[in-house]
Amino acid sequence: MLVLLPPSEGKATARRGRPVALEALSLPALTPARAAVLDELTALCAGDEEKAAQVLGLSPGLRGEVARNAGLRTAPALPAGRLYTGVLYDALDLAGLTAAARRRAHQSVLVFSGLWGALRLTDRVPPYRCSMGVRLPALGGPAGYWRPHLEAVLPEAAGGGLVLDLRSSAYAAAWKPGGDLARRTATVRVLHVSLVAGVEKRTVVSHFNKATKGRLLRALLESGARPKSVAGLAGVLRDLGFTVEEGPGGRLDVLVREV
Repeated sequence: MLVLLPPSEGKATARRGRPVALEALSLPALTPARAAVLDELTALCAGDEEKAAQVLGLSPGLRGEVARNAGLRTAPALPAGRLYTGVLYDALDLAGLTAAARRRAHQSVLVFSGLWGALRLTDRVPPYRCSMGVRLPALGGPAGYWRPHLEAVLPEAAGGGLVLDLRSSAYAAAWKPGGDLARRTATVRVLHVSLVAGVEKRTVVSHFNKATKGRLLRALLESGARPKSVAGLAGVLRDLGFTVEEGPGGRLDVLVREV
């Protein structure tokens, strides 16, 4: 199974360590494309700070991210599994997984990134700022830039197994499984269920959505289950205590009644 995750704006910082080695990252066919984005991002941030902040959508309180981006080639790197913080990753708690579950995470999880395209959790990169929503002066929007590169390598990474897509829409735009792989892809929508004047109401809550996806993936990794189909995945999640409804196009709705 291949699991697709979004990154997070929150990132840990390494105080010391080796810088990123592009040739050592997984999915090596992406190396030239990664180098191109890295070159443009560092050049942009080493130049006009005001322009860089505008391109990256940074508030005055985040202007320090411009200088950090400018030094990405020499900054200490750390594994992506430790780099990304935030609600989903806190709920997933990679460090707290059993050794077997952590191995499964390292083998199955890909984190999408506006700068790196996609990363394994063991890939070492420095903290950075470059979301899929920006528009770089030369390369344009990262989602459009990365799409052909990811389409060339990710079907092979998925192999003949199931794909579990837990990405947000911005990152899902960078690669959409097609053909037979699309029929083996499950997307997850988390809905908060409440009663309003005696009528059931279902809403999407961003924070709760991320936390539930993190807990869901954690439970799946710890279980060691290897579902072969979207319906099989739904059954596994129900066995793990989640309330799941199957929707069209491989969508699974996870219903939660407590926020």
